[in-house]
Amino acid sequence: MTVAEAVSRTIAEFPFAGYMTPGGTPRATYFTVGAAVLRHLEPGARILDFGCGPLDKTAVLQRLGFQCAGFDDLADYWHHLDGNREKIVSFAGSAGIDFHLADGGPPPFEPESFDLVMLLDVVEHLHDSPRDLLNDLVGLLRAGGYLLITVPNAVNIRKRLDVLRGRTNYPPYDTFYWYPGPWRGHVREYVRGDLERLAGYLGLELVELRGCDHILYKLPRMARPLYRAVTGVFPALKDTWLFLARRPEEWSPRKELDQTELNRILGRSTAFQYD
Repeated sequence: MTVAEAVSRTIAEFPFAGYMTPGGTPRATYFTVGAAVLRHLEPGARILDFGCGPLDKTAVLQRLGFQCAGFDDLADYWHHLDGNREKIVSFAGSAGIDFHLADGGPPPFEPESFDLVMLLDVVEHLHDSPRDLLNDLVGLLRAGGYLLITVPNAVNIRKRLDVLRGRTNYPPYDTFYWYPGPWRGHVREYVRGDLERLAGYLGLELVELRGCDHILYKLPRMARPLYRAVTGVFPALKDTWLFLARRPEEWSPRKELDQTELNRILGRSTAFQYD
């Protein structure tokens, strides 16, 4: 089955009309992620989709022949409307996905039990450092397994132009001001250098790091050729980063620095004179 066929069949069964097809066409992320996974894994490999949301991307990979598990708290505002959470759980069952609803504890999976762990548009929502979480998730990978992350580009062309015009590069203020309950939107987006450092801090071998066009549907059709031309020459202006890194044979988590190194790093952002 091709990625396009898997996407088409998933759309036909997905319980939320229009979610997978904003602007009338399938989201580009399904094709980007599907192709990236197929480049590095054979069908039958085990994949964990951490922060899977309504399991749309998970289901595409399941249709491609991978054994997929999903993990999410399903606590976004829209998840609680009109029985949507129950619809997602039901969809997981019909798609054959091993879905687990987060209850505040660690993911209920054995160490080194997955060939790939992915966090698709997840890390930008974290209010704290991703250090502990990502080290724990890498611990679920077998030696040679992959960590796949997609994250919005903090300096894409739209944000650069908005800042030049005095506009914000953050999420729209009305969505922040009126959001019901704790903020679930973007907290920190990433640039290329952040992701290069992330691979190093996690002790992973960086395999792919490239810009992608995941929200091109938000642009007017007439502007898309110009966007593609500019970002084709300057890929660091694309809207999204795709990060794929491999766990080496000899790997151990690194969650702390020695005090001297920690003081050096923290001293850059405060007037306090660390010893």
